[in-house]
Order: sequence, then structure tokens, then C-alpha cells
Amino acid sequence: MSRRKIAAGNWKMNKNYDDALQLIRDISATNPPKDIHTILAIPSIYLKNGVDMLMHIIGIDVAAQNCHQEESGAYTGEIAASMLASISVPYVVIGHSERREYFYENNAQLAKKVDTALANGLQVIFCCGESLEIRKSGDHVAYVSEQIREGLFHLSDEQWSNIVVAYEPIWAIGTGETASPEQAQEMHAALRSMIASEKSNDIADDLSILYGGSVKPSNAADIFSGSDVDGALVGGASLVADGFLEIMDALSKS
Repeated sequence: MSRRKIAAGNWKMNKNYDDALQLIRDISATNPPKDIHTILAIPSIYLKNGVDMLMHIIGIDVAAQNCHQEESGAYTGEIAASMLASISVPYVVIGHSERREYFYENNAQLAKKVDTALANGLQVIFCCGESLEIRKSGDHVAYVSEQIREGLFHLSDEQWSNIVVAYEPIWAIGTGETASPEQAQEMHAALRSMIASEKSNDIADDLSILYGGSVKPSNAADIFSGSDVDGALVGGASLVADGFLEIMDALSKS
């Protein structure tokens, strides 16, 4: 098993230019734990700055928050995976619940985005998760499993080494609600078991599965207590360097 512990911060549509660059400096200056891989999913307008500022710092990378499924074309306002690769962005987040909900991205479209990202040498943080309605129906495991099947199961075994999965219960994003440690571990274990059964044990064992849903310094240690929780995709708490470092420390100690 070679799963990485990953602390990813998703800044979403926050921070102006000066504040963004200062936050990158502050996070890099905190000396994050050496056994944690830190990824900053920053707004696209700052990606080149982030790459340049972090290129000589081991263990911290940047990620784009999205890319288009086509290589190029008349898609005003969109960003191609090849553009990200051309400025040495190593990661891209695909399928975040806000993209699925607000921009109507479906599993077939996301599968094509994954293909385009991988073809351009990017590593993918693939998001999946369920609404409160689906959680209450008891179909949450089947629903999220299907997102992974339709988004990732067409990949070769070798391509899976460039995939990170982020499970994000939609009902716990930005709401202050958090899945209990038991709920997080249950879903992560179920997804890993499904992947082991339908793909391979090696893929499942090596796959880092992150939890994303109102992770904060106050609950991080409990969330990371699950043996199948390999890190977090952090939203609001990643916008403050000290708080994000506390989360990284909790992950390092898990």
C-alpha cells in the first residue's frame, strides 16, 4: 500500500491578487509536515504565480479548480487542460459538487474531462458525493459508487495512479454540518471496497480518498481517525494559513 496523505485546500472564488499571494507565502512558510502532500486549488488567474512561488518548495503543489473537456476551441471563458500543463500546473479538480450543481456537469462530461486532463499530463482530484435527499433515502453508497464508475472506470490500471478521489457529502459543504467520523469512514470504506471488487485490490489500496465537507481544525483529528480517510479537501478553513496548518498537523498525526 502506498497511499499518500493529502491536505488539499479549495479556495473557490475567494481572495484578491495580493491576498492570494500572501496566503501562498504564509502556507509555505508554516513548514507543513513532511509526510503530508499539500495541494492548493487556487483561482485560475493566480495559477502561474502559485507555480512560480512553489516550484522549489517540496511537498506543496497547486491545482486548477476546473478544466474544459475539449482540447481547444470556441469556448469563451473556459480553460483547456493543455493551457494548465503549459504553465506546469500538476493537478486539476474535476467534478466538484458546485460544478455539478451550478454548471450542470454530468458523469459523461466529467469522464471526458478526466481523459483530457490525463492526456495532458495532469493529475486529477475527482470529486463525488450525495445530496441530503439521497443520504436520507439510504441510497448514498450506490449513488456515489455510480459517479465513480461512470467517471473513472473506463481508465486503465496505469491511469489510476494519477487519480485522487475526494468524497464530499453535499449536505456538509459550507453548511457547518459535518459527516460524523463514522459516516466518513463508512463511505470511504465502501468506495474502496467497491473499487477493489470491480477494478483491483492494488488500485483500491493505492488510491488516496479525501473527505471534503466543512473540515475544520476542531474536527479534523476525529475525521482522520478513519483508516480509509487519507486526507481532506478543505474549503473555508484553507483560507487561513494557521487553521490549514492545524488540519495538516492533525492529518500527520493520524
